[in-house]
Amino acid sequence: MASTYASGNVTTAKQGTTGTVWRAPKGTALPTDAVTALNAAFKNLGHISEDGVTFSDSKEVEEIKNMDGVTVYTVQTSFTSTMNCSLIEGLNTEVLKAHYGEDAVTGTLSAGIETVVSGGEPDECVWVFESILRDGVLQRIVIPNGKVTETGDIVYKNNEPLAHELTITASADDSGAVRYEYIKGKAA
Repeated sequence: MASTYASGNVTTAKQGTTGTVWRAPKGTALPTDAVTALNAAFKNLGHISEDGVTFSDSKEVEEIKNMDGVTVYTVQTSFTSTMNCSLIEGLNTEVLKAHYGEDAVTGTLSAGIETVVSGGEPDECVWVFESILRDGVLQRIVIPNGKVTETGDIVYKNNEPLAHELTITASADDSGAVRYEYIKGKAA
């Protein structure tokens, strides 16, 4: 009997060739494949930590039981989709804007950067994650509407990168999708 397994489909993910995490203002035209160049509105957020990027989907359900206590039906009551990563380019103004908000960061590294940290509402943005899978296969994951809903501690230490850990929570777009995923192999 022939095996139904295909070890050639087992893969890992590496950083994209021109960037890994990108961000653009809400309403920016979404990419619709894994290979077309991103719109100029997308800003590269640089290197991410060795922990990579984690996507999490969680569902909550409610059990409906009959009078004997036996579950006869389940109803999904919520769905949440998040992306988590640590951006390690602490001198990149786009990283600071992703963390603190577009209007909270002004200036350039050479002229001086000012960041005003407040408890303001995070910006809703389009987020893109790009990676290279096994044998040069390209992957692009698009969050059409996401905002930073959680941040990690920023540690100032001599032997660690100054990292901005962000959790982005996706909201559904007009079609009800929270995320689009595209994969494209090399042409034969």
